[in-house]
Amino acid sequence: MSTNILNLEEMIEKVDQMKKDHALDLSSDQDLSIAIMNLVSIEEHFFFTGAKTGDPKYYDLLSEVREMRKDLLKKIIKEYEGEVWCISKHLLAASYRLMEVGTKAQGNGKKEDAADMFKKAYELYSLFWGLNMKLINVGEIKKIDEDAIDKKQKGMGGKLGDLVKKVINCCIE
Repeated sequence: MSTNILNLEEMIEKVDQMKKDHALDLSSDQDLSIAIMNLVSIEEHFFFTGAKTGDPKYYDLLSEVREMRKDLLKKIIKEYEGEVWCISKHLLAASYRLMEVGTKAQGNGKKEDAADMFKKAYELYSLFWGLNMKLINVGEIKKIDEDAIDKKQKGMGGKLGDLVKKVINCCIE
């Protein structure tokens, strides 16, 4: 296999080995990633509330929540290079916001818009996992092994989404 071709089955084998080596608890890590998404959202709310009210105590609370979020993110992102830490935070934040927009669209009867937002949110979430499980090396990706994935999936996020569906099961206790 060429170093620039990602094969879904090889990625799944790598993740399975990480689980066996106890280097990965995807069920707990998935729960933790959702908690981190919510903490980013809480940071945003404290910012906007502080700005709207002019009360600096909200900025103090924002700082406390930010420190908690940073500590928890370290539990998932143990090693990183360059901007991966910040990219990861923004992938989770954007995924969460798209879920929110999708939920509102769904509630307003805009099912197609909701489905589009949910799909994009999942692609970003999958990209987060692909990046942090070191399943992708963005510097070397040239071609995805099309025989190893669902042909309906488009782009890196869609392909990683297929992987996430196969290896992360949040219902395992």
